[in-house]
Amino acid sequence: MTLKECSKEEKADREFQKKFKFEGSINVLTQMMVDPAVTEKRGRGKNLPLRRGEILDVIQFTNQEQILCRNSQRRYGYVPRAVMLHL
Repeated sequence: MTLKECSKEEKADREFQKKFKFEGSINVLTQMMVDPAVTEKRGRGKNLPLRRGEILDVIQFTNQEQILCRNSQRRYGYVPRAVMLHL
C-alpha cells in the first residue's frame, strides 16, 4: 500500500467517525453477506447501497433493525438486518 492510499484510507476513516459520531478505533466485528434474493437499492443519506451477495464488514450492531457496515470501497453506512446473512 502506498503512502497516498494509506492517507486516503485515514481520511475516509476520519470522515466516517465525524459523520456517524463514532468514537474510538474502527474494528471489524464480523463479516456478513447481503441476501442474494434481495432487490438492489441505492444508498441514501447514511444508508449503504445494497448489492446482491456483497460481503460487508460489520463495524457495529446499532439496534434491532440496522447494522453499521463498511463495503469493499471503504464506504460506510447503515444496512437493514433483515437483508443480512451470516457467513
